Amino acid sequence: MKRIVILGAAESGAGAAVLAKVKGFDVFVSDLSAIKDKYKEQLDKYGIEWEECQHTEELILNADEIIKSPGIPDKAPMIQKVKEKQIPIISEIEFAGRYTNAKMICITGSNGKTTTTSLIYHILKSAGHNVGLAGNIGSSLALQVATEHFDYYVIELSSFQLDNMYDFKADIAILMNITPDHLDRYDFKMQNYVDAKMRITQNQTEEDAFIFWNDDPIVKEELKKYNLKAQLFPFSEFKGNGAIAYAEEGKYVIEIPTPFNMEQDELALRGKHNLYNSLAAGISAHIAGVSDQKLRESLSNFAGVEHRLEKAGRVKGISFVNDSKATNVNACWYALESMTQPTVLILGGKDKGNDYSEIFDLVKEKCRALVFLGVDNKKLHDNFDSFGLPIKDVRSMKDCVNACYEMAQPGDCVLLSPCCASFDLFKNMEDRGEQFKQCVKEL
Repeated sequence: MKRIVILGAAESGAGAAVLAKVKGFDVFVSDLSAIKDKYKEQLDKYGIEWEECQHTEELILNADEIIKSPGIPDKAPMIQKVKEKQIPIISEIEFAGRYTNAKMICITGSNGKTTTTSLIYHILKSAGHNVGLAGNIGSSLALQVATEHFDYYVIELSSFQLDNMYDFKADIAILMNITPDHLDRYDFKMQNYVDAKMRITQNQTEEDAFIFWNDDPIVKEELKKYNLKAQLFPFSEFKGNGAIAYAEEGKYVIEIPTPFNMEQDELALRGKHNLYNSLAAGISAHIAGVSDQKLRESLSNFAGVEHRLEKAGRVKGISFVNDSKATNVNACWYALESMTQPTVLILGGKDKGNDYSEIFDLVKEKCRALVFLGVDNKKLHDNFDSFGLPIKDVRSMKDCVNACYEMAQPGDCVLLSPCCASFDLFKNMEDRGEQFKQCVKEL
């Protein structure tokens, strides 16, 4: 019996373990951290052996194949030992893809992928398609393949997941953009990160579709290196240069695979970045056979994504916006670009090799004050102190929101768009966003 070992027992790992067990493998799960109770219960339900807070080498290095959580870096000691033993390492998505014939709509990019993924799922679900939501959001793809049956999966893919995907194929692949992110995981080499993102196109055939932002300078250069077989569907803010979807004279336009247009003002999502998200989603929905009527309805009534430019409240004329998902500089740029009020901007967290110069002009133009929320804010001070804006350093969300409230004036917006990962002070970006919303409620 083939032995599969899963490293990491959160959503991805626990789901992979269930699928492996259902398919008759000898399964063992190991997590260097404590396993959450809900995942322990899931593993126990299927009679899967597991361990937490340790890696027992003799129970891991006898595997025929390793399924690695995307959160575990290749430099981790156990991963290095696995590689020395030449045991194949794959992702949960790669493993799940072996056991389903469903159509795969896969979305990646440095920014916009969660909103685009959620919007595509909303459109297909509203149109009556039998569809599952997986990847970085939704339930584990492997768990859904093991326990449910869908005709389509809409999957948000991070660069970490793409790193360990080899034979998996996206029927519809979407690349929103490529900007510097997670460089700490890629030896601070941008090309390594770019190569990971471009893996979204691997194994595609003439019957598949590749949807991408036509104006992204990195994507443009990378496409010159590839001989892609998939049908190409470039989108842009403007008509021309080969774009098959764009905005023109206040209209949202898709030319192929079938013509479609609607008033741009009718789109539920506002702002330039959300136009890109809506264009990519609309193209993929048309390819999947969604009718014009259903597409128009869904683009008009989508509620948006939590922690992405989410309204968090209004107190004495001051608006609070939760953009905790902005864990890189480019995401913050889009948030600031959409601001129409003087802004008190919250930055800080675990820096991932950020280049803040991208937002310098917008900070000077839009911001009334800055609040640095982090354990180590030195790099932020080095970049922004010379701007002459009021700045405060804080180390808790309560102090942060209170400081912003004191610095803001009626008519201003307080924007949490940190540019950084959350792990210095919070469990994750969701925890950071939830604490922000709670502290706003308590004002």
